[in-house]
Amino acid sequence: MNEVTLAVTGMTCGGCVASVQRVLTAIPGVQSAEVSLDPGRARVVFDPARTDRAALVQAITAAGFGVAA
Repeated sequence: MNEVTLAVTGMTCGGCVASVQRVLTAIPGVQSAEVSLDPGRARVVFDPARTDRAALVQAITAAGFGVAA
């Protein structure tokens, strides 16, 4: 398993946190996702044989949020 921490932008409330967590955990290969509003982070544990960082970023942006570099 790999772990990555992403800086998520555009989250303003608990509903945003829940949305980001929901889209991340729906990705095949994601074991867990812990999302926090302040400071806007998502810590994701995933199977690198099934998904990668780019897929995580794509899911977050498709949900209407951003990911800082």
